[in-house]
Amino acid sequence: PGPPLGGDGAARVVAAGARVAEVPRPDGTGADHGALVVLSVPRATATALAGAGVTSQLAVTLC
Repeated sequence: PGPPLGGDGAARVVAAGARVAEVPRPDGTGADHGALVVLSVPRATATALAGAGVTSQLAVTLC
């Protein structure tokens, strides 16, 4: 497989210095290949994270 949709496959920093607000323990019912990490970031960084989710295996939910 090639790089993700429109990506060049290179790693890039999206949220430097983001505060980790919470890392909930998995309940054991989900897949073994992911984790939930809750970040507290400024709105502009949240927007960048949401954009990164379009071309990577990163799922972003804003609240």
